[in-house]
Amino acid sequence: MLQVSNLGKSYGQQALFDKVGFTINPGERVGLVGRNGHGKTTLFRLILGQEHQDSGTISIPNGYRIGHLSQHIRFTEESVLKEACLSLPHYEDGRDESYKAEAILMGLGFSVDDLVLDPAKLSGGFQVRLNLAKVLVSDPNLLLLDEPTNYLDIVSLRWLVQFLRSWRKELMIITHDRSIMDSVTTHTMAIHRCGIRKIAGPTENVYQQLILEEEIYEKTRVNDEKKRAEIEQFINRFRAKATKAKAVQSRVKALHKKERLEKLSDTKNLDFSFNSAPFHSKQLMEVNELYFGFKFGEPLIDRLNFYVGKKDRIAIIGKNGKGKTTLLNLLAGELTPLSGEVRCHNDLKFAYFGQTNINRLDPQKTIEEEIMDAHPDHNRGSSRAICGVMMFPKDDALKKINVLSGGEKSRVLLGKLLVSPANMLILDEPTNHLDMESTESLLEAIDEFSGAVIIVTHSEMILHAIATRLIVFDGRKANLFEGTYQDFLDRVGWSNEAPPTPRDAKANVGKTVDKKLRRRRRAELVNEKSRTLGALQKRSAEIEREIVGLEAIVVQSNKDLMDASAKGDSDAIKKLSKALHDSQSKIESLFAELERLHVELEDKTKEFEEKLSATEA
Repeated sequence: MLQVSNLGKSYGQQALFDKVGFTINPGERVGLVGRNGHGKTTLFRLILGQEHQDSGTISIPNGYRIGHLSQHIRFTEESVLKEACLSLPHYEDGRDESYKAEAILMGLGFSVDDLVLDPAKLSGGFQVRLNLAKVLVSDPNLLLLDEPTNYLDIVSLRWLVQFLRSWRKELMIITHDRSIMDSVTTHTMAIHRCGIRKIAGPTENVYQQLILEEEIYEKTRVNDEKKRAEIEQFINRFRAKATKAKAVQSRVKALHKKERLEKLSDTKNLDFSFNSAPFHSKQLMEVNELYFGFKFGEPLIDRLNFYVGKKDRIAIIGKNGKGKTTLLNLLAGELTPLSGEVRCHNDLKFAYFGQTNINRLDPQKTIEEEIMDAHPDHNRGSSRAICGVMMFPKDDALKKINVLSGGEKSRVLLGKLLVSPANMLILDEPTNHLDMESTESLLEAIDEFSGAVIIVTHSEMILHAIATRLIVFDGRKANLFEGTYQDFLDRVGWSNEAPPTPRDAKANVGKTVDKKLRRRRRAELVNEKSRTLGALQKRSAEIEREIVGLEAIVVQSNKDLMDASAKGDSDAIKKLSKALHDSQSKIESLFAELERLHVELEDKTKEFEEKLSATEA
């Protein structure tokens, strides 16, 4: 159990905590929310003893172990598995619990073959995952996780969520993904106006409570100001009258004793919209047989085909390192395909938010100058307005890029996107440095944007909220999936959601491979079924519309023929009779084609169902 009492912490004139107190009770899993810069990470550092409070106490029982994800990378063992096993608790009976380390490593995306690799040779992302595995393996009393979504891909994140749901000790987690927080926590704790409010239940509970408390405070303040004005009016009116001297003095003393409630400062929110450029055609972009890889014979993208409609919401999903960002760079023209093409409409205007684009900001320029560089008219007034929207008001807009945090630089990039007229947004993990409130503002802006959006994200909250089509990197190939993320989970799912039991992992490699192949084959079949049946259904609908149109022409032709017959107009009768005959012949021909299509549709549906059933065997 962790207890905090009268905690105070300031940096210069900026107060983060003022007489803060709270308790983390046994078994509580607490989500920590608050604006960026309001002290969430600082609170973790204070609990860990990495920083010291100005006042108050943080009480930690003897033997109470706290685990956190260290950014310090230092490995001493020769293999991934041995390194992870260093953190296993030691038992007097000498029991071997290495299988726990294996299970956690594989849940975080390591394969059986990866377990014997030298940790020093892992990519930076997998080194961080190994550090996370060591924390989870250590089984601490209190687990502190600061934005774990920034280190994991979607598959590993889904595993971590399940792991945390079953965590029976204490947990404190910071994440901008509200759905993840609500799914794993028992309580929510908000840092707000230098204080902390902790309430049982999801994030909505604590936000509603804060809103209620501020409404009550404001009503109380207004009433107090009204009473204060009445007292002051009484004092001024009767100050000179001797008969009222006692009453006046009484009110003066009461006025001095009564503490004045200050008006609450406005809470800053990101509130913005993207600058839509007009587009009147159906398709912004067409990708044909796209092929790309950095190593010969090892394609990241192999003959990928899809189009981008003018209002599409396409999410690119999959494990890290499989080619998601590479695909965005190909679409943005920053990489050249080895074969195939990305064909763009002449009126396409895209705005690109990339993971590495922060490095393209000029460290010597001010925020205002960076925004002006992106503005079509280089308008300083408009740029200042955007700076304010992105929470850089007044002189803050004159800060140089080199003094900004990673999150502040991300807001500058978003600001540059806002002033750039676009009919397609290309977004690569845009929420990594945003807090929960800013993430939700971004979602609202995307929802209101009139153009197309292509986004790489590992946030299932965002996927469920906006994605209507997917490009899925799973296994060794990228495939287009026509449908929502929930459709994908229901119909296909991730190929390694159920990894083999660690002790039998090597013995079950063949079975796992077979299962992966079946899942991959099923995904291919689902996409093939969608394309094939979709084409047949589309053609059937076209024929039905054409038949309806022709039948209307036949009805009108019959009326015109009767009128011509009544008038004895032989030329008109001749022309109308031929047109009527041609229309009736065309209708018969279309009905015959429609019948063939219906038979083919039934046969193909049955064929695909049989093939899909076979993949489940």
